[in-house]
Amino acid sequence: MSHTGKGFGRREFIGGLAASAAWGCLGPAAGAEKDKPNVLLIISDEHNAGVLGCNGDKLIRTPNLDGLAERGVAFDSCYTNSPLCVPCRLSFTSGKYISRVGAWNNECWLPSPDYPSLPRLMNAAGYESFLCGKMHYDATCRYGFMEIGGNMNRSFMTGKGQRRDPDNLASRPGYSARFKECHTGQGGNIPHDLKVLAGAQEFLAGRKRGGKPFFLLCGLLTPHFPLIAPQSHWENYKGKLPLPEMPAGHLDSLALNYKHLRAGFELVNVPPEITREARELYYGLTQWLDETVGKILMALANSAAADNTVVIYTTDHGENMGEHGLWWKNCMYEHAARVPLLVSWPARWKGGQRRTAACSLLDLVQTIAELGGAAAPADWNGASLCRWLDDPNAPWKDLAVSEYYAHNIASGYALLRAGQYKYVYHTPPDDRHPAQRELYDLKADRGEFANLAAQPEQHARIEELHAALVKELGEDPDVTERRCRADYAKGYGRR
Repeated sequence: MSHTGKGFGRREFIGGLAASAAWGCLGPAAGAEKDKPNVLLIISDEHNAGVLGCNGDKLIRTPNLDGLAERGVAFDSCYTNSPLCVPCRLSFTSGKYISRVGAWNNECWLPSPDYPSLPRLMNAAGYESFLCGKMHYDATCRYGFMEIGGNMNRSFMTGKGQRRDPDNLASRPGYSARFKECHTGQGGNIPHDLKVLAGAQEFLAGRKRGGKPFFLLCGLLTPHFPLIAPQSHWENYKGKLPLPEMPAGHLDSLALNYKHLRAGFELVNVPPEITREARELYYGLTQWLDETVGKILMALANSAAADNTVVIYTTDHGENMGEHGLWWKNCMYEHAARVPLLVSWPARWKGGQRRTAACSLLDLVQTIAELGGAAAPADWNGASLCRWLDDPNAPWKDLAVSEYYAHNIASGYALLRAGQYKYVYHTPPDDRHPAQRELYDLKADRGEFANLAAQPEQHARIEELHAALVKELGEDPDVTERRCRADYAKGYGRR
């Protein structure tokens, strides 16, 4: 997709919003902005939803995020719409699945710089939208955000990508050099997040009562690699974390694409002692993240906006931490695809609540729009969580979809979570390699070690789940994979 091509631009988008407003679809009338809540959205990077005290981890020290859950609602089964930084964030920005906006990998942007987006929707509804921190945008694009705290989005997207030879699973004798970036210190992503903290503190301290409400997105990078954590934080976990559970023969049973992730990311030969130390450092860095979030929340508490601000915490995707022989993200196992989601607004929702059914970050997009009194375009994906937040017994779809078409794989794949089942469809890499399927009963198999897809008694369920996946995406993943490859071959023509 080219930014010079035709697209549904900002002028048409705002015109559509004006038409909606004429019919009363945008909530409070003009001049009522003072009655709308501010929205503070904190998005970290690569936070495993299981490494959180309020989600049941007894070892991790996350008192600030736990406190946010005590004052709000925690979602147990929220999923990223793509387990990779840029695709997830572009999906969130645009309100659409990655396959609908060509957000295939970390080299992508939206179809045009003025593409319809969540911040533009909020701006049209009377908000001022601010970005403090990294959202992995191209240097030329902010999609309706006003950037504060410094320029932290300087990427140069090419639109290029490729597929691995499905028959080549060769791996080097050593292991990824990224593990050399696992040690104690104050480097890595910590300096970036300190800039975000400073920018958020300055913004909140200077915000006065009255005027337009704000939508502030704070983009933190921790606890993403490199795993460089303060010595004091690592000490809290040193020698206390077990190695990942690994049933005999499990690595041989992995889907072909996951074997390629292991080979392509050089994860086949990671020594146990490296795995253990990296896991400990990840915990230490997660604790540091929690402290940073706590300082942002304290700045809000001391500001004029304290009484009328919805606070939301989430991340773009999880972290495998060596589980299933994988690190980082990219796969559809719970460690990578499930994300924490905490929503707090005591003026409307009683704290200490939980929601267990499946949802996704696109549902959060719709929620923010509704909170802002804005009507999302009819072609956006997701559904607002507001009614479910108001009433835990309200009907909810209990469904989430995620897609991955990026690097170090032989073919793209997509996930559907519905009820207690997770279905993953891997598109055929070529004519010689058929599609592969995964099916897990998460109620009976929380570790996702028993793939039920080959069992004859699951045939009808797989057919039903696949049909639901295609319906939700509006396209069969096989077609999506072909479109992705065509886009990769063209790129954006940037040199």
